[in-house]
Amino acid sequence: MIPHENTGFQHLGLAPKMLGLIESMKFVKPTPIQHKAIPVALEGNDIVGVAQTGTGKTMAFGIPMIQRLMSTQGKGLVLVPTRELALQVEEVLHPVAKQFQLKTVVLIGGASSYTQIKELRKNPSIIIATPGRLIDHLEQRNVQLKDVRILVLDEADRMLDMGFQPQVERILRSVPQDRQTMLFSATIPPDIVSLASRHMKLPIHVEIAPSGTAAASVTQELFIVAHDKKKDVMEMLLNQYSGAVLVFTRTKNKARSITRMLKDFGHKAAEIHSNRSMAQRKQAMNGFKSGQYRILVATDIASRGLDVTGIELVINYDLPEDIENYVHRIGRTGRAEKSGHAVSLATPDQGSDVERIEKLIRKPLPRMKHPDFVGHEFIKGARSPSRGGGRGSKPYRGGGQRSGNSRGDSRGYGKGNSRGKSSRGQRQKRSY
Repeated sequence: MIPHENTGFQHLGLAPKMLGLIESMKFVKPTPIQHKAIPVALEGNDIVGVAQTGTGKTMAFGIPMIQRLMSTQGKGLVLVPTRELALQVEEVLHPVAKQFQLKTVVLIGGASSYTQIKELRKNPSIIIATPGRLIDHLEQRNVQLKDVRILVLDEADRMLDMGFQPQVERILRSVPQDRQTMLFSATIPPDIVSLASRHMKLPIHVEIAPSGTAAASVTQELFIVAHDKKKDVMEMLLNQYSGAVLVFTRTKNKARSITRMLKDFGHKAAEIHSNRSMAQRKQAMNGFKSGQYRILVATDIASRGLDVTGIELVINYDLPEDIENYVHRIGRTGRAEKSGHAVSLATPDQGSDVERIEKLIRKPLPRMKHPDFVGHEFIKGARSPSRGGGRGSKPYRGGGQRSGNSRGDSRGYGKGNSRGKSSRGQRQKRSY
């Protein structure tokens, strides 16, 4: 049963105690993905949910999972691709689970295994884990999954893109076949279709935007700029926009050098990438959320799982290596029904990469020009990795174009649902 009108949580089939808790948390109206997914999940159906980040999907699977665990003997397992996303999911679910006397535990690399073992001995009802660390605990027999009744694969496309398919398959073999599985993904490439067909029972397809669609609340712009002018354009944008800014680069070294450069410019900036310890990542994230740092420079480790409301601007200093990450990057702004802005810097030899992004989001990226910068065009047929250099600072306010839509869809899985074709090629674990 899926309600026809999104009028409130009281029509989704939730128990009175859960409704009271949601009301006390000041949630008035479910987001589209919550409105579509919660009733289906409460009935115990398998789900393939297609939704961008920032749409409330953690509560879309968390609320029904917690309510069903109250009447079902067993555990819930939430599998996520990154440490940051695991901590974010726990931050959202823990306050709800606690009200129902359900314990949660987070199993991630970079954190104390000893502490995690102590928490596992308390018999938590909900395990939130990254694949690698969960496998470690399985091999050491610190945890067993035979009583998992509800399995959530969050950011499934990202999980496979990072090379975790063998670990995911191993975990799927370790959990009971008699379970509910909810898979959430921003894109539905063929390998996700294959995973769903092999490990799920007639899943219901719940979609609030076509696979690969950028958030409708985000305006997007593109500068075609020479390598040595990228820093000039970025400094110009930082002078124009006064709010919180997230800057994406392709490599750890670039993130480090740009952070140093921003500090030299007088900006409060922090960096987050795989060379940073877990404590350093937490400090950077918390500092960015609290306003201690205005700018966070990140590799694609933060393109998902970074849930910060109020990010005004996303700057793609480098275009992503995996084009599908473009949607996840710009989804860091324009969250919680607020508007946001994303600016991408492409060099003249990256025309083919921009064409692939435009094909993915089904819209052209508006090309922006400024009198202080010589206009560039794409070099036909050329391809080159991104670099950077230079500095400068003049304000600019561009027009931009809103991209994306928000249509609802709920149907049996397998009917024309492979919209976002992957361009990943051979997968391997990347060091972000």
